[in-house]
Amino acid sequence: MGGEAVLAPSAVADLRRRLRGDVVLPQDAAYEAARRVWNGAVDRRPGMIIFCADADDVVGAVYFARTHDARVAVRSGGHNVAGLSVCDGGVVIDLSRMKRIEVDPIRRVARAEAGLRLGEFDRATQAHGLATTMGVNGHTGIAGLTLGGGFGKLGRKHGLACDNLLAAEVVTADGRRLLTSADEHPDLFWGLRGGGGNFGIVTAFDYRLHPVGPALLVASVLHPVARAREAMRFYDDFARSAPDEVSADAALVALPSGERFFSISACHVGSAEAGEAALAPLTRVGTPVESRLAAVPYLQIQSNGDSLFPPGRRYYWKAQFMDAISEDAVDALLDAFAPAPPGSLMVFQQVGGAIARVPASASPYAHRQAAFDCFPIAIWDDAAQDEAHVGWARAAWTAATPYSTGGVYANNLGEEGDERVRAAYGGNHERLVALKRAYDPTNLFRRNQNIRPDA
Repeated sequence: MGGEAVLAPSAVADLRRRLRGDVVLPQDAAYEAARRVWNGAVDRRPGMIIFCADADDVVGAVYFARTHDARVAVRSGGHNVAGLSVCDGGVVIDLSRMKRIEVDPIRRVARAEAGLRLGEFDRATQAHGLATTMGVNGHTGIAGLTLGGGFGKLGRKHGLACDNLLAAEVVTADGRRLLTSADEHPDLFWGLRGGGGNFGIVTAFDYRLHPVGPALLVASVLHPVARAREAMRFYDDFARSAPDEVSADAALVALPSGERFFSISACHVGSAEAGEAALAPLTRVGTPVESRLAAVPYLQIQSNGDSLFPPGRRYYWKAQFMDAISEDAVDALLDAFAPAPPGSLMVFQQVGGAIARVPASASPYAHRQAAFDCFPIAIWDDAAQDEAHVGWARAAWTAATPYSTGGVYANNLGEEGDERVRAAYGGNHERLVALKRAYDPTNLFRRNQNIRPDA
């Protein structure tokens, strides 16, 4: 099941009559733009793109795809590095136009449709002085982010995006619309909080919100690569002992100019006074070429990376968790970074805090005790350079592997095979397989970090 569907004109015309949204075919003028996703290295040509206007359209799209035995991809933000939200020859069910959001500032709850991007969600909630954990790039779709777990600047204080999910409306593979929560279809709700898009198409999310902003204290420090070893060891100690209110990420950076640095960027989710005490040590270590400590609007913090990761460039990364950045790991990482092409990064994303105090079995996200997510990122524009950039990132990942936990964040997975999917879910994988058999036994929803029902 799930191949390149042959679509009769009459069937397409009937679908168009039934939808409130649009259907885009390869011969349509809008097709070239419609098939593109965030990663410019992804170049796939679906047989049809269905732009849904509401949940009823999603039901109709699922029915159409099943009826025509079509390969299915589901797209909301289209931000997955491997481009899993688009397929060759099949049907893309696109939710990107479903952007309604309602914020209840009294109950501190937001109901958001699945087509919203992180930046759009943040602007709507910050209008009320509220926020919840939502990634680090404004172009990211809230749906894929949440379904895979959901890292973000607020995670150490308030938990992952999936930890703040109160309810979700989902269209299952058999076309049912279900409202899931801790009280309704709790088994499915458990699977949606980190298990990816394996069990259905989520059309709307209810999130718990927290008072945040409008500004947070931020420390930004840039060390010359010649002093990176000292700075990396300090960062490891600082990050692993920091209070929950601190979110401190870092990266080895190879600028397009050829200059190389070790960058640390940290924010404090709390009062300015407590933030200054917590972050000031970052500015006092070594001899940085740049050091700043200032209050920055939360919306600006959330969009700081947008200029570095714009849609249309070519991207590749491969990730793994680490418990610590040991001296041996520092040596290996610096050696691996030395041949990095211009524009590359070796990222360290801090986790832990509130994330670590949730039991590993409470949601599919299993690696709650990890301290860092480490991943080399290659960024380039010329397709002729694909092999060089991807090759460097893979080699750098391999160099870091001896110092990893063996686990991986599902949202950072590309198309890496069943074993890596198992590595993402650890001891929760068996329960996820059982859930897949119950809700998607034919594996209709397989363009994802796939949990196969026959595993």
